[in-house]
This record gives sequence, structure tokens and C-alpha cells, in this order.
Amino acid sequence: MRFLFVGLVALLAVSAFIPHVTAEDEIEDVPSKETKEETREEETIKLDGLSVSQIKELRSKAEKHEFQAEVNRMMKLIINSLYRNKEIFLRELISNASDALDKIRLLSLTDPEQLRETEEMSVKIKADRENRLLHITDTGVGMTRQDLINNLGTIARSGTSEFLSKLMDSATSSDQQQDLIGQFGVGFYAAFLVADRVVVTTKNNDDDQYIWESDSSSFTITKDPRGNTLKRGTQITLYLKEEAADFLEPDTLKNLVHKYSQFIDFDIFLWQSKTEMVEEPVEEEPAATEDGAVEEEKEEKKTKKVEKTTWDWDKVNNVKPIWMRKPNQVEEDEYKQFYKSITKDSDEPLSHVHFSAEGEVSFRSILYVPKKSPNDMFQNYGKIVENIKLYVRRVFITDDFADMLPKYLSFIRGIVDSDDLPLNVSRENLQQHKLLKVIKKKLVRKVLDMLKKLDGAQFDDFWKEFSTNIKLGVMEDPSNRMRLAKLLRFQSSNDEEKTTTLAAYVERMKEKQDAIYYMAGTSRKEVETSPFVERLIAKGFEVLFLTEAVDEYCIQAMPEYESKKFQNVAKEGVNIDDGEKAKEAHKALEEEFKPLTDWLKETALKDLIEKAVVSQRLVKSPSALVASSYGWSGNMERIMKSQAYAKAKDPTQDFYATQKKTFEINPRHPVIKELLKRVTASEEDVTASSTAKLLFETATLRSGFSLQDQVGFADRIEAVLRQSLDVSQDAQVETEQHIEEAEPEAEVAEETTIEEEHSEL
Repeated sequence: MRFLFVGLVALLAVSAFIPHVTAEDEIEDVPSKETKEETREEETIKLDGLSVSQIKELRSKAEKHEFQAEVNRMMKLIINSLYRNKEIFLRELISNASDALDKIRLLSLTDPEQLRETEEMSVKIKADRENRLLHITDTGVGMTRQDLINNLGTIARSGTSEFLSKLMDSATSSDQQQDLIGQFGVGFYAAFLVADRVVVTTKNNDDDQYIWESDSSSFTITKDPRGNTLKRGTQITLYLKEEAADFLEPDTLKNLVHKYSQFIDFDIFLWQSKTEMVEEPVEEEPAATEDGAVEEEKEEKKTKKVEKTTWDWDKVNNVKPIWMRKPNQVEEDEYKQFYKSITKDSDEPLSHVHFSAEGEVSFRSILYVPKKSPNDMFQNYGKIVENIKLYVRRVFITDDFADMLPKYLSFIRGIVDSDDLPLNVSRENLQQHKLLKVIKKKLVRKVLDMLKKLDGAQFDDFWKEFSTNIKLGVMEDPSNRMRLAKLLRFQSSNDEEKTTTLAAYVERMKEKQDAIYYMAGTSRKEVETSPFVERLIAKGFEVLFLTEAVDEYCIQAMPEYESKKFQNVAKEGVNIDDGEKAKEAHKALEEEFKPLTDWLKETALKDLIEKAVVSQRLVKSPSALVASSYGWSGNMERIMKSQAYAKAKDPTQDFYATQKKTFEINPRHPVIKELLKRVTASEEDVTASSTAKLLFETATLRSGFSLQDQVGFADRIEAVLRQSLDVSQDAQVETEQHIEEAEPEAEVAEETTIEEEHSEL
């Protein structure tokens, strides 16, 4: 007779059940040929090793209990409406098994005798398709008889009312209802989503083995007539509903374990079959001699290969949670393999960061930067992406939410595992959860620190793929704007090949330069030949070249960088300090050309420009069209007009597009000098008027704006061409002469004549 065990009494919750079945103690198949008498006896409980007499004994001695009224209501609600995603039942039961294993492991630290029956700690899942049964077994702490009553028959009063009120609240969405179970410690009851009846067999070190059975309306408890077959732990047997038969498929179970419970601390085994080729001897008739004697059997026997199906326990959670280890204990190859396992990406990651955070919320995380950006990244920008997987105590919760990282970092892949978040917190509550906001803040900082530490070649690869994301971040994330600004790279007049950071630009600024100059356009060639940068570059000022569509938006979102304001050189406000003598010389030019600037504003271009001024920025070009400080540059106007979703008549767009601009003239250009002479001589000069309009239109194009009167511009160009070729402006285009086609009858007659001539020959 076995001696009595005395051990610590574990503090048990609903999670403390699921027994262990060893490979030797496999769950036996229920006999398929039974008498009607036996079937009636066994239709309530089908358990391994129970004879008909034992079942009768079990039924006669079973203690029947009614669920608390509130529990009963809750059970019905769970079955009818709570879980939209029924597959979560397996996550709940495995989580409970893991908790039970955690408890026995903790008890064994102070009392090794707790593991006297078995030292194995695992979860095993076995499906019986013939009888539509699913067994989930662990070697955890198990439950006593009283534990069964307390934990599976009641719910803590403190949580029951709130739980039910939330379930009954019509405003609670299905997604919110879906995840309420875990918040109130009633995850076990998720089993009734897929099962008509549940049987729990459990053995605690401090009590006998008991069987708990329920059909969701009431439950019975009885001492197991088989004795101690589990050694220690809990076995849950689910009598699956017909519509839940898919959960008996090994592939389905394996996929669910991978999805929700891959990183549980304990091994999870699945009972499944394998087909393999084995060698079997070929049976041969012994050969007889002529005199009838049988030859002696030779030593070597012939064999053949045949398929054989075997069943065994297969470990299904092979990927270990490497984030639980310290970074210096994880090999680089492990990080790469882990990345591939969670992302299914064939490429290795560009970079990663592995860290743990403590404080208001504690969590561990591994985040990766992929090598390539997704092809549909900006088609799906702002939509929910499943790139960050949230775990609570190694149990997968969700990857279907938008607020773990900001939109511009949606390309980041990885995991977050926290012990401080409630298990099964719903997605809606999660997005409002104060701890999530703390986690998000820390994740963003860690990602930006990781990007900042990338070496030159790595960062170049990153920038090639994800530069637009960082620029969008500058626009969308004010709290991290300056951190993101340090990552920005732009082409500049300083180097034709390499890009520059803003910090490097500021270091190279001239002594009296008070602004960071930039010019936006469609290509480097366009911006570096723009009239707006001529004098700046000639004077040795560096100009940033913004050639991506998002660049100008990005810079406009930043008021300044390191106390230096940004200045779009295509707009008003460019002041080049050349000293007092230069200022006096410019004033003299303004006086000299005042007749021309007044004439342009009041006569020649009065409906087209805001004003005409003598330019400080032009060197080679005769003129330029400059937007106001708050207007659209030519590049921005082009971008706004090309928007596919823009309205045909957008008031905002019309307002900016019709804003009059400043017409700047180059007082040193020969065309401008000649124009001044003609206007001074006569303001009615026809050639001067047409030249002024042509100058305005060419300046419009050079400055990146679109022409309003393209037909008129083409006519004026043609007039210039006539003049340069000494063709009269009145010369008309010749009228095309009409050439009549020959009639078909004549052609036929001609062909006939030719044929007759050939026949005569």
C-alpha cells in the first residue's frame, strides 16, 4: 500500500487542471462494439480503463451539484454568444495547463517530494475521431475534491457581477465579448463553446483522484474507481459538438498550438501518425529437390519495403521564446531563425533589437527591420497589419490591432511579451489600455535608437527601402519629430553622389547663414539647374535637393532644426547678406529699374502678378516667378494637382493655384536691360509687351508652375520663330489641295486591257 503524501497545499485557480498521460499510458480507444446495455451505461462518461461495473459504481456514487445561478447564466451566454472565434478554447485550456505546471514547479523548489510521482512536466493533446473526443492532459498540480467544487462550480463573487453585466451590455461588441473570459478567470468554460459535455479527471498530491463531469447545466463529482491512474495532474476530455469536428484533425490542432501557445514554457505534445517505409522479410516457400527433400534455409532472407503507419507523441512547440534570455546569451543565427519562423520571410533581417523594459510596465521584446519593404506597404498604409505579435506570459493574444506601433513604423516585425497585461484583454480595451501606451512609447524609442546605430552600409540599405516611412513619421509624430529628423538624408549641392544629414549640413553652414536652404523638384537635374539656386550656389551656399514627392511635406512639418529655420528658395524670404556695399548697390538697381518693375506690375502683367521686383537670387536666368511664404511652390502645385483623389473643383486648391506671385527680374541680363530701354522710350511698345508676357510664361515654367494659357504661349513662341527666321507675321499657311482618287471602274478596265495584251502575246 502506498504511503500517504503530505505536501504544500497549492493556491489554485481555474487554471489548475489538465493531467499527464505518458507514452506508456496512452489513452486507449473506446471499444466500438458494445451492447445496447453497455452503450446506455457509457453514454454519459467514456474514460480509459473504466469497466461497465465501474461506470455503474461511478454513477451511483456521483455527487450532483448545481452551478451557482450566475454561473449558469454565464455558461449559457458563453455558449450562445461570447466567443465568435471558438478556436480560442484550446488557448485557454493550454494556458490553464501551463499555470498548473508553473505551480507544481514552484512548489517543488521548496519541497522536491511534490515531484515524487513523475518529474515530467508537459501538456499532451490527443484526438479520438471515432468517438469525437478531445483529450488535453498535463502533469501540473492537479485539484482536490474541494478545489473542483470551488474552482469549477463557482466564480469569485468580486468578478461575477461585472462579468455578467458586460456580457449583457448590448453596447459591448462581439470582439469585446470574445475576450472577456480571461479577464475574469473563467477560461475553462470556453470548453463549452465546442463541447456538449466536459469531463475533468484530476489528481492532486494531497487527495485521491476525482472525476468532475458537466453538461453546462449541472456537474457531478465522484471518486475515480480506477484509482490513481494519472499519478499527478489533470485530464480534460471534451465531447465535441458535430460542428466542432475539425478540432479533431491533427493539422488543425497543430496550427492552433503554433498560433497561440508556441512559446509556452513547457513541452506540448500532439498524438499523431507518421507514415514511413520499413523493411519486411518476404515469405518464400522452401524449394524442394527432385527426391522431395527440402533444401536448408539460407541465411540471407529477401526483404521488401512497405508503408507502415505509426502513432507517437510529436512535440509541436519547437521554437523557444528566445526573448526570455539575455541578449548576450542568444546567438546571431538564433535571431535570424526566429525572425524567419515568425515572419515566414526567406530573407534575413537587416537589423534587430532585443531588450527588456521595467518600470510602470514590464515587458520583453525583439524587434526586426526587414531587408525589403512590402510591395503593398503604402497601398495598405494606415490599415491594420499583423507584424507585431502580442504575448501575455508567453501566450499569444493578438496581432490584429493598430496601436502597438505608429503607422510609419508598420514595417517593423517582432514580438512583445508582457506579464503585466491581463490575459485575453480585448483588442478594443487593449488600444485604450494605459499600459499599452507606455509600451508603445518605449518601442518607438527603441526602434529609433536601433536605426540610429546602423552603420553606413546598413543605413544606406535601410534608407533605400524605408526613407518614405521616416519622412511620414516626421509629419505624423510630433513627440519624436526631432529624433526622426536626425535620421533624414537628402541630396545636396555639396556632393553629387552622397546624401547628407541635417546635422552635417548645419556644421557646414556659412558664418552668417541663418537658414537651411532647400529646393524641391522632380529630379536632381531639375533642381540644380533651377533659377532659384543660381546665386546661392555661386556664392557657396549649400542647398538641399528634395526630389521625392513627400520631401517638401516633410520639411514643412519641421519649423526648424537646431535653431535653424528652413527656407524654400522658391519662395519669398531668401536674404543673402553681402554686406552694406552690396545692399547699397542693390538699392541703386531697384531705382534704376523702377520704371520697368512698375510697368510690369501695372500694365504688361497687371492681371498675372502680385508685384515685380529686382531679384537678389538670379545669376543667369532673366526672370523667375516666386511664391509667397505661405503659398504653394511650383513643386507643391504639381503634386497637389496630380492627386488622384482631388476634387474637380476643390476650393482650397483653387485658392492656392490662383494666388498671384512675385515676378523677379535679373537686372544684369541683356534681355531685361533691353526691355528697360524700350519701356523707358515708350510704354506702348508692342514688342516690349509681347516680350514681357513671354518672359512671364517662361519664368512660370522654369519655376515649376503650370501655365494657365498654354495655347497663347504656343502662339507667342511661333511669333518669335517667325521673327527669328524673317518670316512675315501675316504669312498664311497654304491650303491643302484636294486630290481626287481614280474611280474603281477605270482601274478594272485598265487591268482587263493588260490581260488581253498578254493573251495576244
